[in-house]
Amino acid sequence: MSFLTAFNISANGMSAERLRINIISSNIANINTTRTPEGGPYKRKDVLFEATPIEDKNSFESQLQLETVKVKDVVEDSRPPILKYDPSHPDADKDGYVKMPNINLMEEMVNLINASRSYEANVQVMRSAKEMISRTIEILRI
Repeated sequence: MSFLTAFNISANGMSAERLRINIISSNIANINTTRTPEGGPYKRKDVLFEATPIEDKNSFESQLQLETVKVKDVVEDSRPPILKYDPSHPDADKDGYVKMPNINLMEEMVNLINASRSYEANVQVMRSAKEMISRTIEILRI
């Protein structure tokens, strides 16, 4: 496996996790949004990843069946909104219930920690590949 392949795989992982962090941040920021341009409360979003094989069929990497991760889609959660009794709220229905976003703050925080650690793991892979390149250059100088 070439060093560039390691950088490419890590860069794709970092890019996917960055988008996931942005989506999770948007979910947290909209935890109390009851009115959207589409109508109704904000709907929680999630990122779907897919593994895609390394493109070059004649390379050593393709024989190892290495894959990289890419974002397949950003989907809305299909869970129904949470009903909260608050008759003074401007978006309350005739019975005094407000449809709140289907967002669980604890779930989002766990997802955020997971995405952050995955991003950091990809950064560490890049650092390790960089260190290997530096040491290889040092050995070749001798």
